[in-house]
Amino acid sequence: MHDRAERPPGPPARQTELITVARSASRPRPPARTAARLLRGFCAVSLSGLLAGCNLVVMQPSGDVALQQRNLVLASVGLMLLIVLPVIALTLLFAWRYRATNESAPYDPDWHHSTQLEVVIWTAPLLIIIALGALTWISTHTLDPFRALRRIDATRPVAAGVKPLTVEVVALDWKWLFFYPEYGIATVNELAAPVDRPIDFKITASSVMNAFYVPALAGMIYAMPGMQTQLHAVINKPGEYAGLSSHYSGTGFSRMTFKFHGLDDAGFDAWIAKAKAQGSELSREDYLKLEKPSEAEPVKYYKSVADGLFDTILNMCAVPGKMCMSEMMTIDAKGGAGKDSTENRERLRYDNRHIEQGDEAPGSTAPASGRTPHGQEQPQGMKPDGNNPHVHENGTKPENQMPAPERDSIAPSQLNNK
Repeated sequence: MHDRAERPPGPPARQTELITVARSASRPRPPARTAARLLRGFCAVSLSGLLAGCNLVVMQPSGDVALQQRNLVLASVGLMLLIVLPVIALTLLFAWRYRATNESAPYDPDWHHSTQLEVVIWTAPLLIIIALGALTWISTHTLDPFRALRRIDATRPVAAGVKPLTVEVVALDWKWLFFYPEYGIATVNELAAPVDRPIDFKITASSVMNAFYVPALAGMIYAMPGMQTQLHAVINKPGEYAGLSSHYSGTGFSRMTFKFHGLDDAGFDAWIAKAKAQGSELSREDYLKLEKPSEAEPVKYYKSVADGLFDTILNMCAVPGKMCMSEMMTIDAKGGAGKDSTENRERLRYDNRHIEQGDEAPGSTAPASGRTPHGQEQPQGMKPDGNNPHVHENGTKPENQMPAPERDSIAPSQLNNK
């Protein structure tokens, strides 16, 4: 027999695995993988660069009211960051300082109190809350939308005797109607005002709640049927600005937009002359046609407006035969009309006028329309209808179910008042 040279015993299996992983990690990465990583990084940087093209109009407003609101936001964020940034920094510092591998960091499991630390923890937030409270209280009164302007900008007060431009705003489905009572004109989906002249907006709606918003001019103000809200503002820079409805109001909400033009005095006079030259007459009958739900309505001009049209819209009596809210409130203030007021019931029905005229918006169902839904299937994730035990959990109805009772066009809230 020939003696064989014995090999020295090899490393254990686990050690061999670790050596293999270490060698593979030390090898240079394939060029394709490196190129892919570089490409992903380049794409991420490029996409983030696109954000530089965004127009942060809220942070760069052109009206003094919006400018003050922006400054309020920046001041509030700055005050809050006085607490947020130190907390984040100390969190990272403590995590690094007292990590498991740092054996030199002191370890005191019996520590429970520090007077100095408690003073800092409670005093700093208290001072910031006091500052935020004072800032909020002052700005709430200064920027009250119902309060007339006292200044044109930070350096110019409103001159004595200056008459604000009054604009009456009506939110329709789904368009904006603007009245200029001083000039006797009206426009649809276009608004204009002279630079550095105070504007007094009187805002209402014809059917559902909306929100009037020109980000470059001032904050958003709700438009509600039967109510009038106000907004005082001023535009300080000429230009064309976007206006919109910032409150969801139905299918045409996304295209319920308009253009706001900031013009010099000569440009505004020319705009008024164009509206009178190109516009038609806005009578009560024309308004009722305009009020019908429509989307993406083009700009329209009206050279004349029926007397008191805005007031009838506000009082919800633009439809012939309806009682104005002001008349109803006068009757209530006198103690009511007793039995003689029963005939007023029909004159006070406002909610279903679109259905009565055949102008129901697409997809409307009960209870707004006063009719049964188009289908009985329950939306996914909803429980069975507690008001209709015939609707099963799977959205089906038994075959022997009796037909639903006939209903008139009165909304449920009015049915309960019978």
